Amino acid sequence: MKNVTITVEDSVLEWVRVEAAKRGSSVSRLVGEMLAEKMRQEDAYAQAMRSALRFESWGASDGPYLRLSEIQ
Repeated sequence: MKNVTITVEDSVLEWVRVEAAKRGSSVSRLVGEMLAEKMRQEDAYAQAMRSALRFESWGASDGPYLRLSEIQ
């Protein structure tokens, strides 16, 4: 593990101290967990985007799309 120094507004520091205390954690550990969760979310989003971009059509249409009135 590595240590980092961050700069935050006083109100943010107050909030994170309270949140860490509520969870029985340190500010450092809580911020690390928040960053790790953000990383997992970003990774999941990127994976979903790659999957969506790999989607292949089931085939081309031979003509115009059906009108709603034609399928009801």
